[in-house]
Amino acid sequence: MNILQNIHAVDVQTFSWCMARKHRVLLTRIGRAVSFSADGPLYVAAALLFWFTGYKVLVLVMVVGFLLERLVYLVLKKGFKRNRPADALDNFSSFIIPSDQFSFPSGHTSGAFFMAYCLSEWFPSMNIMLYFWAANVGLSRVFLGVHFPTDTVIGALLGSACAALAIGVLV
Repeated sequence: MNILQNIHAVDVQTFSWCMARKHRVLLTRIGRAVSFSADGPLYVAAALLFWFTGYKVLVLVMVVGFLLERLVYLVLKKGFKRNRPADALDNFSSFIIPSDQFSFPSGHTSGAFFMAYCLSEWFPSMNIMLYFWAANVGLSRVFLGVHFPTDTVIGALLGSACAALAIGVLV
């Protein structure tokens, strides 16, 4: 068995454990709202708000870094073509309809960690709240049934790395 098969087996076990939680229905309801908070249009609204309040360097970092993040994200999605849980597991349906076909990496999680990292650099007193939100975005994607746990872990790493790179180059 190769490493990817081992990772997938652990992923399926962890995913199944999450789906078997007693309060999964409540977690799914909460997950919808948390997941929605990481949709792309809200990032555009945030960038506009920061632009008009004088945080132009932050907006530059957000635009350049997010373009890099989306590029890498799309290359990974198209390259790995990992099936989502509903397509990979028998007798399972997700609680929402995902916006694209493949699971790896989680774009919502990547975007959330990208934003958390960037905003933490400008507003360090908010970093616990920002990373708490980003981690919950990742968890919501699992509890909504559209990602395996490693999809969200890699998404978190991708978003953080792109933010660090953008900040390192532009600031």
